Amino acid sequence: MGAKEMTALRKPVSIGAMKHPKHNKRTPQTHPSALAVPSYHRILVKHGLIEKTRSIPDAYEVFMKVGADPEVQKLSRKVERGSKIKHVPALYLATAMALQGMTKHELEVLKLRIEEKRV
Repeated sequence: MGAKEMTALRKPVSIGAMKHPKHNKRTPQTHPSALAVPSYHRILVKHGLIEKTRSIPDAYEVFMKVGADPEVQKLSRKVERGSKIKHVPALYLATAMALQGMTKHELEVLKLRIEEKRV
């Protein structure tokens, strides 16, 4: 048999069929994705303003108080508009960036102010 006859006998195979089966399917997630939690909840947890177990509606209430805080508003106006944080909607970006720019001491003072307003 010649080379031409060999290529004529080959069956066309798709690239997808040649891939290893593990690469074709994603493994199902057994735990909820971090992105299943709203970004404002993740922002507050990251900066230690709420605990991870806080309910989503309660976290939203706290986030609104944080955003309304005069110190946070002052810092959010100074935030550089060009830089972005991944997975944070534009609505929350200024507050997230303001919190990111605060020191641990400033965050503790903010946490105390927010807790005072809550009582």
